[in-house]
Amino acid sequence: MTNPSLALESVSYVLPGGRTLFSQLDVHFDAQPTGLVGRNGVGKSVLADIMAGRIAPTTGRCVRSGRVYYLPQSVAPDPAATVAQLSGIAPVLQALSRIEAGGMEQRDFDLVGDRWSIRQQLYAELEASALGHLSIERSAASLSGGEAMRVALAGAWLSDADFLILDEPTNHLDATSRQALLEQLQRWNRGLLVISHDRDLLRTMQRTVELTPRGLASYGGGYALYAEQKARERDAAMQELELRKLERKRGERALHEQRERLDQRRARGVRYAETANHDSLFLGRQKQNSEQSLGKLQRLHAEQGEALDERVREAAQQVEEETPIVLFAPHSPTAAQRRVALLSGVVLPFGTVDRAAFEAVVLGRQRIGVVGPNGSGKSSLLRVLAGQLRPLAGRAETHVPTVYLDQQLSMLDPALSVLSQLQAANPAASEHDLRNRLALLGLDSGRIGLPSHLLSGGERLKAALACALYSERPAELLLLDEPSNHLDLPSLQALEAMLNSYRGALMVVSHDDSFLRALGLDERLRIEPEEWRREAW
Repeated sequence: MTNPSLALESVSYVLPGGRTLFSQLDVHFDAQPTGLVGRNGVGKSVLADIMAGRIAPTTGRCVRSGRVYYLPQSVAPDPAATVAQLSGIAPVLQALSRIEAGGMEQRDFDLVGDRWSIRQQLYAELEASALGHLSIERSAASLSGGEAMRVALAGAWLSDADFLILDEPTNHLDATSRQALLEQLQRWNRGLLVISHDRDLLRTMQRTVELTPRGLASYGGGYALYAEQKARERDAAMQELELRKLERKRGERALHEQRERLDQRRARGVRYAETANHDSLFLGRQKQNSEQSLGKLQRLHAEQGEALDERVREAAQQVEEETPIVLFAPHSPTAAQRRVALLSGVVLPFGTVDRAAFEAVVLGRQRIGVVGPNGSGKSSLLRVLAGQLRPLAGRAETHVPTVYLDQQLSMLDPALSVLSQLQAANPAASEHDLRNRLALLGLDSGRIGLPSHLLSGGERLKAALACALYSERPAELLLLDEPSNHLDLPSLQALEAMLNSYRGALMVVSHDDSFLRALGLDERLRIEPEEWRREAW
């Protein structure tokens, strides 16, 4: 199809509990590569489900021109699923097998269409994705997160779709796979909508659309233009808010002065009446007129005051969702040159460098980024340092409070609330103080009492960081494994700011170059297939 498109017409969606997620959305997507951004929980994935036809909007409609293929954020396969099923091509392969076995069912021919070489094409895509060693009958549950995403992406390229919707496609991909994805997207010449917080990916888009509680806003460019325009909008909104607050202050002063003048006139009238010897009927009328004037003035003041308040509220709504997320980075007592961790002759039990011994000393303020292909041993290294995994040889020591946040955030008890876990980590702190700190993280009172397994990935990361940094003994060595995977852009920028102010030792595994560049790292530890390489950042 030469002109694939998607259009939302007055689309609204109300959650089962009655909360309106978004309303009256009107937008048109064409073949122009578009990035969709927005805070966690604002409804991006629900909107993608509506556009893909997986769910229906509460009101409005989605008009599709051509076939839409949606690759959701989570590609966790069913335990019984195969690589072919994870790719989404299994039904076509099964129909092809039945035809090859002599079947004549028309629905099988309709399903295959002109894709008679689909099996060979799938193997070719797997080979191009460095997954040529996989059999399409292999259990998908045996794949790593990065491998599963690459298989799912291979299926997307072979889907014969007119319009692709990809939800966080770079999650779990290493640097090489991310670059391959960017190149593949550059070659894609049909409709494309990418939901992502990956700034390198968003920079390649020709259009950026942001979903907020107020609706959809379109920006005619990639991430750089979007960020620039958002900054201007934020500054303008803040100026408007300050102007409206000043206007309200002036209005309240004017109303106060007007009330004082009326009170003074009333007082003069009372004194005059008392000395002028008027009859009681005249005095009654005077009193009644005065009270009516006062009542009118009070009503007028109330209306004007409410109008002033409403203008302030309207201006505040424009900046409300830009309220910064505050992460307090506790001061670490560790001296910069103090040794906080030691790796001596360490041989990892997993990864492609499991026969290479590694020597390293980590100092008190050292900041290290750990990079390398999926499966090379990056997570294993952090687990060895955290004492969760024994090396095959050598020894690993830490000498300060150390916290490891793995990709599953397993330090959190899924059955317990965020607040209860933070109280257990810091029993001396008041509940009021802990609640305030969680609120500044963007975790409101309605969320911190829920079992942590009910929270979003971004909310769980914030909760885990709170337990690590607001505990009675805050972490002086922080080990982070892909912390940016589940964060929206504002939360990601807040995390970067917090880690930049953190004064302990930091070791972070990530495939997100933009994220790593923002952390002011001292050193890069690169895990290659045959060696460890340490280099200045």
